[in-house]
Amino acid sequence: MSSQHVVVAITGASGSIYGIKTLEFLKGMQNVETHLVITASAKSTINVETNYSPLEIENLADHVHGSRDIGASIASGSFQTCGMIVAPCSIKSLSAIANSFGADLVSRAADVTLKERRPLVLMVRETPFHIGHLRLMVKATEMGAVVYPPIPAFYNKPVSIDDLIDHSVGRALEHLGFEIPTLKRWDGRK
Repeated sequence: MSSQHVVVAITGASGSIYGIKTLEFLKGMQNVETHLVITASAKSTINVETNYSPLEIENLADHVHGSRDIGASIASGSFQTCGMIVAPCSIKSLSAIANSFGADLVSRAADVTLKERRPLVLMVRETPFHIGHLRLMVKATEMGAVVYPPIPAFYNKPVSIDDLIDHSVGRALEHLGFEIPTLKRWDGRK
């Protein structure tokens, strides 16, 4: 069985742990190859927000591409992927994606994902949203992206921050066709 290729991008918004957790979930799956892009601003955020180094995060991925390498495999529609997740997705990256401005590998790979009609999940991290942010989200949605801000659920009775992160990432990965067996689901009021 051939591997499914998944593109994971970590941008400079707060919440780099969402991208890290995405890679951890995918690393545990058979026949999944991850292609990682970390932006320069994400590397700064990672150092501030987590105990991970960018190199440790890169080691979670099967393939790492430089954010300026627009000649990378994931920059072409002929390279088959099962989709892309941007976790977290900065407003800057959202703007580039929504406006088809492929100036870096994140926005180029996202544009390719959309033009090939593959799933694109954007874990947009900003609050509060102004009308410009909302218009960009509508534009990206109209183009086929799934805008998935990591807003926590509480029906699963989380007891830690990790529970909140795991649930948000697990639900986001479902939009790429992955099932997370440990994900607590709503089963009605009992």
